[in-house]
Amino acid sequence: MVASRSLAAALLVFTVGCGSSGPRPAAPAAPAAPAAEAEPAEPAAPTKPAPPGAARPRPEATRPSQETIDRLEAIYAARTDSIRQRYHPADAAFMSGMIGHHAQALVMSALAPTNGASRPVQTMSARIINAQNDEITVMQRWLRDRDLPVVEFEIRDGHLMLSGDEHHHHMPGMLSDEQLEELRNARGTEFDRLFLTYMIQHHEGAVTMVHDLFETDGAAQGDFVFKLASDIQADQGSEIDRMQRMLDAMNLDRI
Repeated sequence: MVASRSLAAALLVFTVGCGSSGPRPAAPAAPAAPAAEAEPAEPAAPTKPAPPGAARPRPEATRPSQETIDRLEAIYAARTDSIRQRYHPADAAFMSGMIGHHAQALVMSALAPTNGASRPVQTMSARIINAQNDEITVMQRWLRDRDLPVVEFEIRDGHLMLSGDEHHHHMPGMLSDEQLEELRNARGTEFDRLFLTYMIQHHEGAVTMVHDLFETDGAAQGDFVFKLASDIQADQGSEIDRMQRMLDAMNLDRI
């Protein structure tokens, strides 16, 4: 019995000694402190309305794409061309006819320097050449812009070569082949008299063509046609008066 107690005591001492010499178990971790509760955010101050008349911020403008710009420009150009291209058949007939009419006036006027015309008649013929050459150019361009047949002409040795010549012979005021030949053969004072007489006839025919255009329903509605026809009417009417005074003065000198 005593031996058993001694053995038990020895074992107890041995056990305690072994425990103190090894690593001690880690102390239990302290419990984590509870997370602090977030304070609620203060509500935003209400936006004050802008005072009357104050400038308001504008959204930044957005530039359209180049593709959009090109498309809009194409639409605008097409509409502009459509408006510009509109015309009445009488407008086209007037342009074509007046080109041929003007071309004959160029033939007549070109004879003045070579046929001994007086200075006043040469001045008048030069004025006619300048004005009617310019008008022929714009009338041809008007026809070309509308894909219409363009009247072309050539003056060769005092003779007019004109496309569609059979039509132009029937226009008001046009000189016959016999009258043109008579004018080509005239010289000096006789040329002056014939030139003034025949050019008055020729100009009166142009004024008649303008009158017929304006009398046609729906014609000359475009600004260009109306202005050109009006200018021809005014300019040639004025030249008729001037040439008639020159012719009257010549007739008085013959008395």
